Amino acid sequence: MQSTMMHVKLTLTHFLERAGTLFPDVEIVSRMPDKSLHRSNYREFHKRARLLAEALQKAGIRKGDRVATLMWNHYAHYEAYFGVIASGAVLHTLNIRLAPDEIAYIADHAEDRIVIVDDILLPLLEQFRAKTRIERVIVVPLTGKPVPEGYTNYEDFLATASGDWDYPEMEEDDPIAMCYTSGTTGRPKGVVYSHRSQVLHSLVQVMPDGIGISGHDVILPVVPMFHANAWGVPYAAAMIGTKMVFPGPHLHPDDLLPLLESEGVTISCGVPTIWLGMIQILDRDPGRWKLHPKLRLTVGGSAVPESLIRGFARHGIDVNQGWGMTETSPLATISRPLQTQPDLTEDERFALQATQGYVLPLVDLRIVGDDGVQPWDGKAVGEIQVHGPWITGSYHDLPQSESSFTADGWLRTGDVAAVTPEGFVKITDRTKDLIKSGGEWISSVDLENAIMGHPAVAEAAVIAVPHPKWAERPLAVVVLKSGRTVDAEGLRAFLVDKFAKWAIPDAWEFVDAIPRTSTGKFLKTALRERYKDRQW
Repeated sequence: MQSTMMHVKLTLTHFLERAGTLFPDVEIVSRMPDKSLHRSNYREFHKRARLLAEALQKAGIRKGDRVATLMWNHYAHYEAYFGVIASGAVLHTLNIRLAPDEIAYIADHAEDRIVIVDDILLPLLEQFRAKTRIERVIVVPLTGKPVPEGYTNYEDFLATASGDWDYPEMEEDDPIAMCYTSGTTGRPKGVVYSHRSQVLHSLVQVMPDGIGISGHDVILPVVPMFHANAWGVPYAAAMIGTKMVFPGPHLHPDDLLPLLESEGVTISCGVPTIWLGMIQILDRDPGRWKLHPKLRLTVGGSAVPESLIRGFARHGIDVNQGWGMTETSPLATISRPLQTQPDLTEDERFALQATQGYVLPLVDLRIVGDDGVQPWDGKAVGEIQVHGPWITGSYHDLPQSESSFTADGWLRTGDVAAVTPEGFVKITDRTKDLIKSGGEWISSVDLENAIMGHPAVAEAAVIAVPHPKWAERPLAVVVLKSGRTVDAEGLRAFLVDKFAKWAIPDAWEFVDAIPRTSTGKFLKTALRERYKDRQW
């Protein structure tokens, strides 16, 4: 017996056509470099993305060629997200926060042929272009200034297309986009996504028990479009016609709050760094900002302190934590109460929201310790390993490595976690960040989250430093809130009833800022290097 269902290829071009047909008048709003607002809609988006696809083909781009972007979050980047893919090429988003030499390595390794770049980022491009295979530069004139000689104006490039054009033949497993890992433990590695992986990822994202994006929402992606598909939000939003609000290069909370207010944003996505700064502004001046009463935040990229979740709750804003990585497209888990948990107390709910949540449909997750797969009992810990249709099974143009993939094909994430009997993942650390002191394991993440619960603390990072007696001891690096004071003894006293005595840091450093990776995570490698010779 055989199925009677049609065999229809899952491709993102269906989302593009759907957006233009069903949602032509839904707005796409972009904040420009001068902070003015550019307003467009899905009608224009659909038309211009198709023009870009045709223009790229006329420029010699063929199926599988890489077309890079060096851009902030705005309407033209959204067009590229679909236009490059519609041409049959592979969209390669370059991380503008990396060092020029690192961007050069990534662009060269990916064999990028064309780059679409914001005019305000041309100085960055010129620092590394000579070390790449880039043949042509297309400039988006965000500032309205003339495009320099030798480059192609994006609008002129679109004008080379006639509009009388149709999509090339596509397979759902064709490569459509790629992103490189942040490379904190070696050279960045390329992850290549397919039509099928991103269509399935989008469908699960919009589920009420996923992120729960609706066509009735207004979404502001603070997460950069140059990192991990902007968490898949651009694809999902086009699929259901959600109004998009792009912040451009203006990512400071002082800039985001007026945009959240004026555009009636109901969902915003970003790393904890952004929201840690925003909660301080809201606490200093409660009631000033008339934010949408249904505003909710999806937060990921690093563990979210429970204190941050409680802080936003005071302002009526719900926080949903997600977990994933470039290799997982990126969403793999989401933290929200299950239907079997209707009677949670306020404290229980906050504690649950501070976990990384339960695994999403179609993704399998296990934790593996030295003695094999660990039980879901909330106590046993091991490395998170995942498997699923939007999880990478290899890296671009690199040999398979036992340090990244298991013999039976699961991705080794490097995150160490426990899983509760209800299926909620609680990350305790990265494998490289665990602290082993006197034979006992100490979680830097648990310590960081607890320290950031102190009312005087803005941020805290905990690292292992060598110790003559205990091999390693935790060192806490702390940033205080403006106008607040607390010393090491005060923080140690704050932790006494939360941790065993041996787990509490002996060493404390108070700094103005903690170094970060290009994606906003604490750069612990830099801290370990800074304090490697600390005397006891």
